[in-house]
Amino acid sequence: MRLTLSLAALMSGVALSTMSLATMAVAQSSEPAFDAAKLSEHIRILADDSFEGRGIATEAEPKVVKYLSEQYAAAGFEPGGDLQADGSRLWTQAVTLNRFEVEDFKAQLKVGDWTLPLAQGEQIVASTRLPNASGHVMLMNAPLVFVGYGIHAPERNWDDFKGMDLKGKILVVLVNDADFEDPTLDTFGGKAMTYYGRWTYKYEEAARQGAAGVLIVHETAPASYGWGTVRNSWTAPQFDIERTDPSKDRVAMEAWIQRDVAVQMFQHAGLDFEALKLQARSRDFRPVELTGAGLNAMFDLKTDRIESHNVVARLPGTTHPDETILYTAHWDHIGVGTPDANGDAIFNGAVDNASGTAGLLEIARVFGAAPRAQRSIVAISFTGEESGLLGSTYYAANPLYPLAKTVGGFNMDSANVYGRTTAMSIIGFGQSDLDERVTAEVEAQGRVIEPDGNTQAGYYFRSDHFPLAKEGVPMAYAESGGSFRDAPIEARIAARDEYTAKRYHQADDEWSADWDYRGQMEDLTVYYDIGRALADSRDWPQWKSGSEFGPARAVSAAERE
Repeated sequence: MRLTLSLAALMSGVALSTMSLATMAVAQSSEPAFDAAKLSEHIRILADDSFEGRGIATEAEPKVVKYLSEQYAAAGFEPGGDLQADGSRLWTQAVTLNRFEVEDFKAQLKVGDWTLPLAQGEQIVASTRLPNASGHVMLMNAPLVFVGYGIHAPERNWDDFKGMDLKGKILVVLVNDADFEDPTLDTFGGKAMTYYGRWTYKYEEAARQGAAGVLIVHETAPASYGWGTVRNSWTAPQFDIERTDPSKDRVAMEAWIQRDVAVQMFQHAGLDFEALKLQARSRDFRPVELTGAGLNAMFDLKTDRIESHNVVARLPGTTHPDETILYTAHWDHIGVGTPDANGDAIFNGAVDNASGTAGLLEIARVFGAAPRAQRSIVAISFTGEESGLLGSTYYAANPLYPLAKTVGGFNMDSANVYGRTTAMSIIGFGQSDLDERVTAEVEAQGRVIEPDGNTQAGYYFRSDHFPLAKEGVPMAYAESGGSFRDAPIEARIAARDEYTAKRYHQADDEWSADWDYRGQMEDLTVYYDIGRALADSRDWPQWKSGSEFGPARAVSAAERE
């Protein structure tokens, strides 16, 4: 096992010894007493080569489950997973997943006499997450309809579909939402991406409209990533949870096409792509059929079923045990892959997300050592985040504790291991009144709040809090932000930036003995203090006016009265 380039080395001899880690304390308060040495040891163990990159449904998974269960038990938590016939619970929630792999893909666009072959990974990437008993998908001369941003948002008086019958048709859709191109419209909150802008929403809404498939037009700026990211993600096997009625959420073909392909297709249909893109920014936009255009696509679909596990621990409340405060982090990483230039094939995932998992274990330890709260505390180590938020999606669809009585929660993904900062950044700032609670705690530490600086990228929709938010549960996702407070500043910045550039999702994401956990411990104090206050109150955090998640919460309002 190779150690990552240590912060201490970058600091030119200014080291933080393992012994000194044990004595670190958050200056603002003596309690909770988070322990840097424990954080470091959890990360070291979970990121060890023997855990083989924590791949889901591999031989490494039982080792992860065993370690997490033992740590939760040592913290004083009870098993909180699947309920057994005798009334006891397991430490795990079984998560059954379907795996989909496209083989022998062939596709062609046709407009009149013009045809364009589409090669998988080049002009198009296509897959499906809709189970198919025949193992073969065939779309022959399927008509194409441009539906703008593909959004139906009644609370914003926005409907790109205008009642058109789209059954059996292929929807051509723009990525992001209208405000990305013109934030002054403020129809979707300005530059910040809403969930309506995410590709996941586009596919889900297309299924609700009865469409046969979707072609999302890839453009780097509104997507926030290049074609290479799309190609790498979508030419690999896709996963989904088992669904009672998959056709409600999935279409037969989920695809992206290159922008220049879309431009050609529109031209041959007698349409101007840029002009229609401009029209799509208006509430008055109506779907446009690409007259004479059709898509032929066929592929074999290899499917199988795997089982992974969320690890769930619970500390029952004294007065209102049926009401739950959630703390979450994903335990999985990429597993074993292609060897890098140094021959290392194990993607250890120390920062992503052994660090968040370590923080979750510390949160559990501190709650377990404190007087019991009135509401229950539930810690969930999710599986399958790296495969598309699958463990959290499964829990949101199959909650072990009613979502209507889930007060709110806090998600931790890739913690700060580089030192104390001047700020805390709230991802998805403006969604719920958890913002104000986080702000008060952060300011009490002498720090400031820094709203998400890259809202157009939609990071709020890319971690495990999000499936719960979709179901109406207020969830906070915040992390260290601003500038580093302790010298040498430049070395800390260099270490953080080097991780982002060279270690993220690489075999080099490995544990270092010299990481500085003081910033993470300040963040953990914020999560703990807010959760503790909520657990001993009758408060119910609320979504703010205009949030797309408010309507889902409103449905169960009577259960919280």
